[in-house]
Amino acid sequence: MPDPTQQYLAPAATQVSAQQRRLRIAQGVLLLFHITGFLGLGFSDNPAFYLQFVPLNLLLTVGLLLAFQPNRSVAFAWFCLVTAAVGFFVEVVGVRTGLVFGFYKYGPTLGPQWMGVPLLVGVNWLMLTYTTGVLTRYLPLPAFGRALVAALLMVGLDACLEPIAVRYNFWQWRFDVIPLQNFKGWFAVSLILQVFFNRSDFVKRNDLAPFVYMLQLLFFFGLGLLD
Repeated sequence: MPDPTQQYLAPAATQVSAQQRRLRIAQGVLLLFHITGFLGLGFSDNPAFYLQFVPLNLLLTVGLLLAFQPNRSVAFAWFCLVTAAVGFFVEVVGVRTGLVFGFYKYGPTLGPQWMGVPLLVGVNWLMLTYTTGVLTRYLPLPAFGRALVAALLMVGLDACLEPIAVRYNFWQWRFDVIPLQNFKGWFAVSLILQVFFNRSDFVKRNDLAPFVYMLQLLFFFGLGLLD
C-alpha cells in the first residue's frame, strides 16, 4: 500500500524543482545580457551600438527580479510605485537644484526623459532598494540596522557605477568631478527608502535578488578595471 505522505511530498518536490529551473533560466538570461554588454562596452570598436540596449537590459533585469517576488500583493505594488516615484522626483530636485547630489545632468543613454530625468531612473531606484533590502533580511539585525546596511550596499554599488556612468554618458557632473555630496545624498535617500521597505507589509524574499546585486556589482566594477 503506497505511503500517503509521499503523495504530498511529490508535488512539493516537483514545485521546488520547477522553481529552481526557472531561477537557472533567469540567471542565464541575465548573465548572457550582461556578458554581452560587458564585452561590447569594454572591447568593441562601437560601444554606442551596445549602449542603446541599456534601457532594455534594465527593464529585463527588473522584470525578471519582480517575477520572483512571491505573493505580489497590493502592499507590494504600493511599495514599488512609491519607491520608483520617490527615486524619480528626488532626481528631478537633484538635477534642477544641485542640493541633493551635487550639480549634474543626464545624457541620452538611459532613454526618454521628463523634467530632465530619464523615466527609467525611478525603476533603477526601485531595483536597488528592493534587491538590497531583500539581501539584508538574512542578517540578524533589527530593522533599522538592516536599513543601514542596505543603504551602504546601495552606496557601494553607486561608487562602482559612477565612473562608468560618466564614461558612457549616463550623466555628467559639473567640472567632471564626482562630489562627495553625491554619496551622502545617495545614502540619505537610500536609508529613507530602506526604512519604507522594512515597514511595508509584503513577503520580503526573492531567490533572484542576490544574483542580481552581485551581477550588477561585478559588471560595473569590471568595466571600471578596463579604464
